[in-house]
Amino acid sequence: MRGWFQTKHDNRFPVIGTIDANDTLLGFASYGTFRAWPAYKYTVEHSVYMHKHHRGKGVGLQLMQQLIAAARTNQVHVMVGGIDIANTGSVMLHEKLGFTHAGTIAQAAYKFGRWLDLGFYQLVLDTPQQPVED
Repeated sequence: MRGWFQTKHDNRFPVIGTIDANDTLLGFASYGTFRAWPAYKYTVEHSVYMHKHHRGKGVGLQLMQQLIAAARTNQVHVMVGGIDIANTGSVMLHEKLGFTHAGTIAQAAYKFGRWLDLGFYQLVLDTPQQPVED
């Protein structure tokens, strides 16, 4: 985890978390590099993780709203999320926030003893104000 946090810090990527009164981490959201080439500098891939006992309580929505606000502040143009298409809760959360389905890669991951289809969801933001090429 230290390497993950160091990469986020070094690249000035946000990590937003929420804890309860007992300092239990309920969930967190972040984003990072989508593709490593300069032409993609305005696109990020994000993740949101919720503790299984705190899903469906609005915490993920709040985390994502904060992450989207951070993306706008940081002049991001497109946010991309890769979601197991069987994860209907995450799909519904993203659609509620205005993300649209951009495509699916069949059997892209193997987890829980089975192949998972990876759906890509994107949100196009009204930033940056003045995009530049490298």
